[in-house]
Amino acid sequence: MRTKTLKKNRINVITLGCSKNVYDSEVLMGQLKASGKDVVHEQEGNVVVINTCGFINNAKEESVNTILEYMQKKEDGEVDKVFVTGCLSERYKPDLQKEIPNVDQYFGTTELPGLLKALGADYKHELIGERLTTTPKNYAYLKIAEGCDRPCSFCAIPLMRGKHKSTPIEDIVIEAEKLAANGVKELILIAQDLTYYGLDLYKKRNLAELLEHLVKVEGIEWIRLHYAFPTGFPMDVLDVMNREPKVCNYLDIPLQHISDSILKSMRRGTTKEKTTKLLKEFRAKVTEMTIRTTLIVGYPGETQEDFETLRDWVKEMRFERLGCFTYSHEENTHAYNLEDDVPEEVKMQRANEIMEIQSQISWELNQAKIGQEFKVVIDRKEGSYFVGRTEYDSPDVDNEVRIDASETYLKTGEFAMIKVIEAEDFDLYGEVVV
Repeated sequence: MRTKTLKKNRINVITLGCSKNVYDSEVLMGQLKASGKDVVHEQEGNVVVINTCGFINNAKEESVNTILEYMQKKEDGEVDKVFVTGCLSERYKPDLQKEIPNVDQYFGTTELPGLLKALGADYKHELIGERLTTTPKNYAYLKIAEGCDRPCSFCAIPLMRGKHKSTPIEDIVIEAEKLAANGVKELILIAQDLTYYGLDLYKKRNLAELLEHLVKVEGIEWIRLHYAFPTGFPMDVLDVMNREPKVCNYLDIPLQHISDSILKSMRRGTTKEKTTKLLKEFRAKVTEMTIRTTLIVGYPGETQEDFETLRDWVKEMRFERLGCFTYSHEENTHAYNLEDDVPEEVKMQRANEIMEIQSQISWELNQAKIGQEFKVVIDRKEGSYFVGRTEYDSPDVDNEVRIDASETYLKTGEFAMIKVIEAEDFDLYGEVVV
């Protein structure tokens, strides 16, 4: 029996997975709103759209469980319709249709017009940058390209997102201006591969020129770079980073591994020597740069020696930010032809060992910040603390700065100068500089 509080013809969009999915959901919601639809994000609604992730096993499991949860709600009369979109739907649509046939309709990553039609809305081509943002008001993700041309052996992204396709600079600038007009102060540039930006449109790597245009957008104070590929990195980006205070001294560059034999099998197009040289060049050119990376342990054929090479290198490089994941054996990828021969418990043990090393490095780096002053953006209030970030930290994945709310009042979305008075491995504690 239907609950009386459920609003009729309200569309509830549920987002799973990465920041690129967050962006896609926001575009979908902007289109629905432009067609006069009542749309909410992860609240109650009688029509549900689940934007799924299909990247690795855990993400696929979460997506399937969410679909099943809402199918049960549909059966119980709590919702009327359930639509599924996103990466899982793109990759496994025939299987999903067979296994969970009661979903009203499945859509892939490039089928937004069809999804809108199913929801009784029209796709409006003229809506450049019209999105309903779901992040805190002070920052927003800005997707500058779709898809990927890299041949990485372990990755299923090209299967789900297609070939690399850059968005023209003028369209990105329009979108940035609209975000700034709505109070956004920090742009987080995302793509599967930022370093490839512009090759298809301008026949050259054009990230630096894009940044030159974005720093001119009034109201934007920080621009952050996420997901750069190490091979072919356009070094002129570092010149812009040095020259333009709006471009954060921050780079997210997923390196995945460092053992030459594993890098070769992963088809990363680089070596330990080249990668180490590149990172040293980064630090020489931008002395205050924070480098964030992600690593994969337990890849097929990873020996104890390969792992020790990676572990020792992590100790040597002292990354400011690092995440470590266990290898997921994904069908239709090149690595799927290899034997997934590292036991699950060994994968977990290796990941934990890397993160323990990183925790110690982070603690040491944070201790050195005690007494220093940083410009901090306030993201939210949590319990008795205001919680913010420095330019060296991205939302959800990096360090946070906590300021005692009983001592001072800070406005969410505003910047403040904060002096660090205490530090843990992944948190800083600070007070407002008067």
